[in-house]
Parts: sequence; structure tokens; C-alpha cells
Amino acid sequence: MNEKRPRILYVEDDEALSFVTRDNLEMFGFSITWCSDGLEGWKAFHRDTFDLCILDVMLPGSDGFDLARKIRKINTHIPIIFLTARSMKEDRIHGLKIGADDYLTKPFSIEELQLKINIFLNRPKKATPQELPQVFTLGKYSLDLPNQLLKIQKKEQSLTLREAELLAFFARHPNQVLEREDILDAVWKNSDFFISRSLDVFVSRLRKYLREDPSVTIENIHGIGFKLKCPPHA
Repeated sequence: MNEKRPRILYVEDDEALSFVTRDNLEMFGFSITWCSDGLEGWKAFHRDTFDLCILDVMLPGSDGFDLARKIRKINTHIPIIFLTARSMKEDRIHGLKIGADDYLTKPFSIEELQLKINIFLNRPKKATPQELPQVFTLGKYSLDLPNQLLKIQKKEQSLTLREAELLAFFARHPNQVLEREDILDAVWKNSDFFISRSLDVFVSRLRKYLREDPSVTIENIHGIGFKLKCPPHA
């Protein structure tokens, strides 16, 4: 039974906080591997297989940003949630830029953490209605949503879950102006201020992935949202 429990790598140097968090998450049915510093966390990631990572930003040895960066180099699919005591939005945006999927600011609610974990672990397993396409053609690109792959010619770019879902949402509405609130509600299920800033970070990452075909662009529509411009697919 334990082998079927979702496995989470939890890297946090605060022993009191980590004890409470681990205890609660294990009661919720998760299998937790706890590490107290970034170097230990990196070794654990190589040693075992995990379904999700929870990383504190301020860690001894190797901080959470560095650990997330190294994890992303070898695994672009695993969800990463940052825990941070930092309130500066620049730090949070930096975390998203290097590949994190979400964040929580300390002090945080265990219930909110559990909710975010379940969203990431359950979303890929949910059956998508048959009427919604799973593979999209965007100019010279092909987006394979189930496998989170963006392909052009013989090249493949692995996407995070958020990146794949955001690009798929754009692809379902090509050449249409999409309001920020609609995008946030569809992809993040949330439209608060910082999540809105997160959208800009993810759009910037998608633009980099789409650079090899100039006919495919994501335009910023000032004061409204974004529009994916791409040639019509025959």
C-alpha cells in the first residue's frame, strides 16, 4: 500500500516546521522524504523517485533556487512548490522563472499546501473530455499536451505542467484576444495579484520556446490580456 502513496521530496531546514508539516502530510496519505539542506535534497532526488518536490528557498549548503534549477535540468515534468519567508515579489518571480510551478509564503496553511499538492498530482490523471483536443498544431510546432512536449522538426522541448496547460489554452483559442482573468481562471483556478504576475513569467518562457517559428507569437494586448497569433491550421 505504501508504494502507491504519492512520494514527495520535502527540503526544509526548520526542524520544528518540517516535523509538523511532515506529520500532517503523512496523515493526508503522502509518503514524505525530508531533507534538511539542499545538498542532501539533491542526493535524495537522485536516489529515489518522487511525484512532487516541496522546497524551502533559504537552505544551508545549496539554496532552494539552486536545487530547483538542478532538478529542472534532469526532470522538466515533476511539480515544484516553493516555500518562502521572503515577501519580495522579485524573489517569487525568480523562482517561477527557474522552473517552479507554484509557491507558498510562510507562515502557510497546511490545508492550502495539501490543496496545491492535490491539484498537481491529480490534474494529469483526470480524464479530459473527448471534445477537447490533446495535440495542437501551431505553425511549424506541434504541442503534445498529455506528454507535455513541444515539437518542431526533430527537436523536442519538455514543458512543465503549467507551461503545457497554458500553451494548450492559447492553442484552443488561436488568434483571439484572451482576457487575463479568463486565462488565470482556466489554468490557475485563481486570479489574485501575484498569480497574475506569474502569468507574465510563464508567457515569457513560452515565447522563448516558440522563437524558431516567427509566425507563432504571443502578443501582449495592453490592459486586456494576450493573443496567440499563428497561421490557420488546414
